[in-house]
Amino acid sequence: MRIHLGLLVPAAFLLGACSASFTETPETARSGQLPEAVVAMAATGQDLQSARLLPEDGCYWYLHNGPVEATLLPLRTPRGNPICTAPAA
Repeated sequence: MRIHLGLLVPAAFLLGACSASFTETPETARSGQLPEAVVAMAATGQDLQSARLLPEDGCYWYLHNGPVEATLLPLRTPRGNPICTAPAA
């Protein structure tokens, strides 16, 4: 079976356009120093250097660099609960 180069190149561009990139910090996210309470609550194995508070849900998220892609994951406690701020009254 012979694959035509004329079809392979456009297919690669189309497939590449479908991937999302989280290498840039979203402008709505607040990154920087985490509060000491958040650092104390966070489970091990999470990248606290990339952790940020997203205002959309009030929870802390970190950037997980997997073997294929980078993904934002919720920062969790050792029991698996997400770490979030208290809702505004």
